Amino acid sequence: MANKLLELVNALGRDAALATEYEADPDAVLARYGLSDEEKSAMKSCDCAVVGRLCGIGENYYATNGVIKAYDSKDGEY
Repeated sequence: MANKLLELVNALGRDAALATEYEADPDAVLARYGLSDEEKSAMKSCDCAVVGRLCGIGENYYATNGVIKAYDSKDGEY
């Protein structure tokens, strides 16, 4: 069985459009991934310890509650 929460966390890290959508309407994204109430609550409260436990990634992995965004450079400015 696939871990839907881990799938979402990975998708948020690699898909800037999804991350932007999540920032604007987290409930819609969480519903689309079919997460449990516990998983939704952990994501919305940015509880990295619980998200990690629910993802089954163990204590040797780390997660952040931030998103890295890339911007086009124009004349060396960002």
